[in-house]
Amino acid sequence: MENPHAERQAVLLERILKNTSKCTETILELNHCISEIIRENSQVNIAANLATKYRRNVQYNLEATKGDRSADTTTGQ
Repeated sequence: MENPHAERQAVLLERILKNTSKCTETILELNHCISEIIRENSQVNIAANLATKYRRNVQYNLEATKGDRSADTTTGQ
């Protein structure tokens, strides 16, 4: 006579392994999708970095120009 407890444990273990396998497949697919998104967003990231650097340069130049203008008005030029 077989042990019903062992049979039940075998069934539960089989279900756990099946669910774990499905979970692993889903995680691999998710990782693949995230990799694609990151690759596609690289152009946007480059453009955002360029815009940020441009804004900083414009801000620096505006502040430098304001300093030059105030020096010009104090010297009478």
